Amino acid sequence: MGKIISKNLNKVVEISMPAIVKSEILRDCVDNCIPLANTEKEAIEELVVIRTFKKGSLILREGQISTNCYSIIEGCIRQYYLIDGEERTTFFYTEGETIFAQRGNAQGKPAKHYLSCVEDTTITIMTQESENELFRRFPRFERLSRLALEEELGHYQEMLATFMTSSPQERYLNLLENRPELLDRVPHYMLASYLGVKPESLSRIRKRIMQKAIGTR
Repeated sequence: MGKIISKNLNKVVEISMPAIVKSEILRDCVDNCIPLANTEKEAIEELVVIRTFKKGSLILREGQISTNCYSIIEGCIRQYYLIDGEERTTFFYTEGETIFAQRGNAQGKPAKHYLSCVEDTTITIMTQESENELFRRFPRFERLSRLALEEELGHYQEMLATFMTSSPQERYLNLLENRPELLDRVPHYMLASYLGVKPESLSRIRKRIMQKAIGTR
């Protein structure tokens, strides 16, 4: 059996996972993405690590150096910055989404942000060394990875533009339309931080929208 190590602040939790379970999880994830040859699937199983982290665990802290790439199998991860003692949430990653190493981290610079588990979360971890080895064996993966990264960057640019040009209420309505599942999975104060408002302001926004919805019935 392989061990999955989860660090919850200063506490280390070890969860055992049979190798066959890891293999089945990876094959299911891969099969849902793109068609692969058996040799490619075997290489991914060899090079990718699966870990499960408890709710509240920090996967990455400010100041740490990490060149890892994470993909969410199950759960939710919050990215946030600590500014003047206040947490500023910038993104929530859920099932099927990938957290790429930021440019500075990939160059060996300390991270400026945190990655924290909002729920019990299972992820795949690809280290820089494993990624290089995968690209060496199967060069087409390098192109696929670059295309995926470009797509993610485009998405983030669009998201940032929408955030900068919309009001807090418009941001909330956009969240309702595009990521409604977060309302049931993420604590109120984290959603408020993500939308750029105080928790009490988010409560007022929700109340106004609810009253308007009732008034139009």
